Amino acid sequence: MNFPTSSICKCGPEEIRADGLGIPQLLEAVLKLLPLDTYVESPAAVMELVSSDKERGLQTPVWKSYQSLLLEAGCSSPLEKIERFEFYQQAKKAFAVVATGETALYGNLILKKGVLAPEALF
Repeated sequence: MNFPTSSICKCGPEEIRADGLGIPQLLEAVLKLLPLDTYVESPAAVMELVSSDKERGLQTPVWKSYQSLLLEAGCSSPLEKIERFEFYQQAKKAFAVVATGETALYGNLILKKGVLAPEALF
């Protein structure tokens, strides 16, 4: 909801609308179909808090929800934290950006797709 999806997608990524859905709800469904990259330190990343939000102790409870859902899907890696403007740059290189109704501050999430195991194809 707070992410500049349309402007990011002008640079190439496909814009997908999932208005009305929160990220945890959508993430749970996506993780059933999308294998995550097992060859990177962390296949899931969030936007790091800016200094002023860190200083005032802003909490990001939605991250705990993401981590729990990722763990259920077999991903025990911690969430990678990416500086705000670098996060936008990485989003511009994405295949798609999904716009949701998520209202949590710092709720943005980048997933790195992995490969399907041969046994999953049958």
